[in-house]
Amino acid sequence: MQELGNLLKYIFLGLFQGFTEPIPVSSSGHLVILQKFIDLSIGLDFLILVNFGSLIAVLIIYREDILRFIRNGLGYLFKKEEGLKEDFDFILYLLIGTIPAGVLGLLFADFIDEKLDQIWMIGVTLIITGIALWIIRNRRGSKNDGQLTVKDAVIVGLAQAVALIPGISRSGATIVAAMLLGMKQETALRFSFLLYIPISLGTMILSVDTLMEKNLSEIWLGYLLALLASIIATYVSLKWFMNIMATGNLKYFSYYCFLVGGLVLVFLST
Repeated sequence: MQELGNLLKYIFLGLFQGFTEPIPVSSSGHLVILQKFIDLSIGLDFLILVNFGSLIAVLIIYREDILRFIRNGLGYLFKKEEGLKEDFDFILYLLIGTIPAGVLGLLFADFIDEKLDQIWMIGVTLIITGIALWIIRNRRGSKNDGQLTVKDAVIVGLAQAVALIPGISRSGATIVAAMLLGMKQETALRFSFLLYIPISLGTMILSVDTLMEKNLSEIWLGYLLALLASIIATYVSLKWFMNIMATGNLKYFSYYCFLVGGLVLVFLST
């Protein structure tokens, strides 16, 4: 019975992490809150695993874009065909946008874990996320993929770096920055989630030793179920969020962040 309970816990955590990863409510912040209510022991290895599940879902959803960018990017690099330059530049901007979070993550990871991973901070940052989403709730940009600049890449990359703080949503921060820079909803979404790929892959590669240290002989089934749950939940959540972005209903995520952030400050921060 206990083994079944543990398996259900892993599935629940995979679903929870996967569903909250793509939407602008901060999956990391919600995991901190969740641990206040449930006796959970969430190790770094488990977080890496379920985030990898989210990465797989993003790769599936954006597979056609990814293949096109790779094909056209290499085509421009080796053949210098002018018609392929737009996709080559997009890849370049993704690489530029990855740098801020990569550098700041390496430099300040310990500080963030020790000083900012506090329940009251989650309440504050969720409210900040809600304010940011409220600001762009009715914004409609005009800038498409081919109109992006190095400046856009740097600013959105810095927004992703800010999301290293628990409670600041990565997707929310990058989409808010992209929309404020005048990007169309579809372009903002694409840039935000393709920007997730290199930072997630980098985290996975740098954390291989953490995964290798874990003895999976007794928990491999739970981890496998959590991975599958994360893939499915992220896929469903991201598809849902793409529809919401198209209809412009971000205000509801703003309301949610205000509500949860306020409840955390009132009831969990004492």
